[in-house]
Amino acid sequence: MNGLPQAVLVRRGTYHDSVTLMRVSRALSELPGVHAAMVAMATELNVSILREMGFGVPEADPGDLVIAVRARDTDAAVEEADRQLTAAPRPEENSGEQPPLTTRSAAARGPADLVLVSTPGEYAFFEALDAVEAGLNVMIFSDGVTVERERLLKERAEARDVLVMGPDCGTAVIAGAGLGFANVLTPGPVGVVAASGTGAQQVTCLLDRAGTGVSHVLGVGGRDLSAEVGGLSARRALRMLDDDPGTELIVLISKPPAPEVARAIEALPLRTPVVRALLGPGAPDLTEAAEQALRALGRSVPEWPSWPAWRGGRATPHRIRGLYAGGTLSVEAAAVAGAGEFTDFGDDAYTRGRAHPMIDPALRVEALGRAAETDVVLMDVVLGHGADPDPAASLAHPIARSPATVVLALIGTEGDPQDLHRQAGAFREAGAAVFLSNAQAARHARSLL
Repeated sequence: MNGLPQAVLVRRGTYHDSVTLMRVSRALSELPGVHAAMVAMATELNVSILREMGFGVPEADPGDLVIAVRARDTDAAVEEADRQLTAAPRPEENSGEQPPLTTRSAAARGPADLVLVSTPGEYAFFEALDAVEAGLNVMIFSDGVTVERERLLKERAEARDVLVMGPDCGTAVIAGAGLGFANVLTPGPVGVVAASGTGAQQVTCLLDRAGTGVSHVLGVGGRDLSAEVGGLSARRALRMLDDDPGTELIVLISKPPAPEVARAIEALPLRTPVVRALLGPGAPDLTEAAEQALRALGRSVPEWPSWPAWRGGRATPHRIRGLYAGGTLSVEAAAVAGAGEFTDFGDDAYTRGRAHPMIDPALRVEALGRAAETDVVLMDVVLGHGADPDPAASLAHPIARSPATVVLALIGTEGDPQDLHRQAGAFREAGAAVFLSNAQAARHARSLL
C-alpha cells in the first residue's frame, strides 16, 4: 500500500499502558518518511484497526504488543519505537523498603480515607474489595468489572459505611480536588451525585459559567441506577451530601435509570433539595437541569456562549452522525436531535487496550474522515485535567478537511488548562459551530437538516 515497505512485529507478553502507546504511535507517525504507524496492545479492536490500515497482523493475544510501521526505513522506525518504549516512565524502584503488596497494607502505612483504583478491569475488583474491607472509600476508574461484582462491592461498602464510586467512574471532585477527568471549578454550594462523568462535567461547567460553584462531585458509575445494582452508591452519596454543611442543593445525574430505582431514590428522606437530571422521555436535559439548579438557588440563568462557524456553503445535510467521547452526552444529544446515528467511543468496547477518546482522538479522527458532505457531524470535546492537553491540535485539522458540517459541544471552564476560548477559536476557525451546551449543539444540528 502506497508503495512503501511495512513491518509488523509482535512482542509476546509485553505490556505498556494505553497512554504511553498512544504517545509513541503519535511520535512515530510524525517522523519524516513514516506514512503510518501504530503501537498498541493486540486487543480485538486494535487488531481490526491495524488490518483496516492495511497491515497484516500475525496471530497475537491481547497481552501482546504490536509494532506496525509503514515507512521508507522500517528498521529505523522500529528502532525508534523500541527506544521510546524503553525510555517510557516506569514506577520508581523502592529504595530498600519492601513495597506494599496489597491495597490494605499500603493504606496501613499512612493515613488514608480514599483509594483510587486504575488497573485493568480483571484486577480492579480485588483491589477495590481490599479497600472496602479495610474500611476505606474507593473510586474505581477502571471499567471491565462485571455487574455482579459491582453489586457485591457496593453491598460490602454499605455494610462498612463507606462509598464505592464506580466502576467506570471517570470524574470526581472531593473538596476541590479533582480525580480522573476533572474541570477546574470554583467552590460553591452545589453538590453533585453522578452516574455519569461527562454528564457531571457538563452540569458543573455550566454552573461555573453562571458563577455558581461546587462543593463535591461524587461519581457512582454508569450502572449504579440500573435494576441490577439498585442505586446503592447513589443513595449513600446523596446521604453524604445531605449531611455536608457546605452543600445547599444537590444535582443527581444519570442516563435513563431503572424506574423502580428512580422511585426508591426519590423516596429518600433528605433535608437538602435535589434537582434530578435523569435523562429519559419527558425529563430535562443537562442544560435545563443546570438552569433549574440556578433558579432553585435564586440565581440568574445566563445566555450560554456559542461560537458560530466561520465556514459556510456546504451541501444541505440529510443526517446527523454523533461521534462522542462521553456516553451520557451521546445519549442526551441523540434524544435532543431526535434522529441520527450515534457512537459512544468511550464505551468499553472501544477503550479496551486503548486510551479513552478524551485523551486519544484517533478513532474519532478516522470516523470523521469517513463522513459525507450530506452529514452533520455532532461531537463533544471535554477539557480539564486528565483530558487531552490540546484537543484542537489533533481535531481542528481533520474538522477543516471534512466535507461534513461539524457542530461541536465544548465542555470546559475558564480555569481549565487547555484555555477554553483558545480551543473554541481554533475549532471555529476550522469550520465548526461551537457550543458550551451539548443540548444546544444538538438542537443546532437538528435545525440544519
